[in-house]
Amino acid sequence: MISTTSDAHLFITFGVIGLFLAGMIAVLYATNRESTSFSDYAVGGRSYGPWYIAMCYTNSWWPGSTFTAFFALTIGGALGFYGMVYATLGVTAMYLMARRAWTWGQRFNLRTQPDLLGMRFNSPVVKRVASIIGIISVFPWVVMGIQALAMLFQFASFGRWGVTTCLIAGVVVVLVRQYWTVSMGMRGLIMTDMFQGLIAYVVCAALCVFLLFGDQASFSNLAHLPAKMLLIPGASGTGYGPLYMFSLIFTGVIGSMCWPMSFQRIYTASGVKAVKKGTLYTILLVGGFYGILMLFAAAISQDPNVIAHPQQGWFLSLFDIGGPWMLALAIVIVLAASIGHVDGCVQVCGTQFANDLATWNTPRTDRQLTLLAKSGMVVFIVAASVLAYLTFDYARLQLLAQISYQGIIQLAVPLFFGIFSRRGNKEGAIAGMLAGIVVAIVLTTMYPDDIPGLGSLTSGIVGLVVNAGIFVACALAIKPSAEESARVEQLFEMAAPGRKVPMGATPVLN
Repeated sequence: MISTTSDAHLFITFGVIGLFLAGMIAVLYATNRESTSFSDYAVGGRSYGPWYIAMCYTNSWWPGSTFTAFFALTIGGALGFYGMVYATLGVTAMYLMARRAWTWGQRFNLRTQPDLLGMRFNSPVVKRVASIIGIISVFPWVVMGIQALAMLFQFASFGRWGVTTCLIAGVVVVLVRQYWTVSMGMRGLIMTDMFQGLIAYVVCAALCVFLLFGDQASFSNLAHLPAKMLLIPGASGTGYGPLYMFSLIFTGVIGSMCWPMSFQRIYTASGVKAVKKGTLYTILLVGGFYGILMLFAAAISQDPNVIAHPQQGWFLSLFDIGGPWMLALAIVIVLAASIGHVDGCVQVCGTQFANDLATWNTPRTDRQLTLLAKSGMVVFIVAASVLAYLTFDYARLQLLAQISYQGIIQLAVPLFFGIFSRRGNKEGAIAGMLAGIVVAIVLTTMYPDDIPGLGSLTSGIVGLVVNAGIFVACALAIKPSAEESARVEQLFEMAAPGRKVPMGATPVLN
């Protein structure tokens, strides 16, 4: 941690943070408008173009931990670059499923990812199981996002503030921001994602390129890295089996569209073309930003200060290079990424609570749904804030994050089969998801990182195999009725290229 007694340094860091927050609030007030319906509140009226979709997706994908955990991973070696591989490959799923996902969403007024699954398999239980898995899986990331904000204030105060004070400050910032998330819904989220994304990813990438042409983190440093940094898990002497890298990348690729925050971006688009163009822009933003950031991490990796504290390497290196002004910029970049990610998590969980869970056998009006979503967001962020405070020094909190990632990919089986195939049924979807999540949780508790006896496969992959096996078995064993076959066939026909289908009534899934 950087320590200083200069009040001028504190004025610089907190002054820049204040300017950023003022700019964010100005954007919110400039774009504020009252929602006309719950769909308008939940998906922004399906009215946004490709650049908004791309920036919103990126802000939901790369949180503040990218500058701490992933940065530290690259300081340790080439493994850190795997994030660029799975992120860019995973986004292509958004392109491939764009037509059916958006068309069905527009036709049946779908608002969430579980909404689509419930409609596709004609089952409210599928919808609710998927929603519960999604909410539970997202929750640890909100907790860690709040804790990351506390670290920001530790650096902003140059170590003067204690952990409790910094954590309270981080929670206050999140709660203040949530006022607009709760009141404006998706519209407020998308507009600030554009503002925050420009700072967190575009400005950051430009800054890293500039620094790579400097002296301390020069491109030339990359030619003198230790040979051990070029080893990846699975190579001789790394302690991992040959399937570890496959597990990491494959999990990331299929998981990219399983996160509810990412999938919901499809529904905010103005049309299929906007989704597809947004996907191409997203690949540029997601892959370009991350690749440049990791190049900077590798270039600065031999700095003694950074080696001693890799998780804090982003802040330490920029302070060493440019003093308090550069540190202030580093803090604001991470703050922009952290707030954007926490906002996305809270918004989608509140929406899913109202849309998927609070409607259990009870039809709700738009006013009731909006009120339930707002209430859900408040409860969600308060619960996460309390848990963040209670577990700030908990050494195994990372295990919860690993379980969440291994769990969220269990949605991939019904999601991908449901969108790309006419086969499958609700029995297979329900049993597969439940079995997959249980296997993933149990194995992750026993093997938090990898399973040595299976060539270093991760627990989520094993759960996914069980999940898919059950889904396929049910699809083969249970013959669909003629009515169900006709319904599914009609779904795929309406999403065929060139077909224009007007809005219709929502499916009966209450």
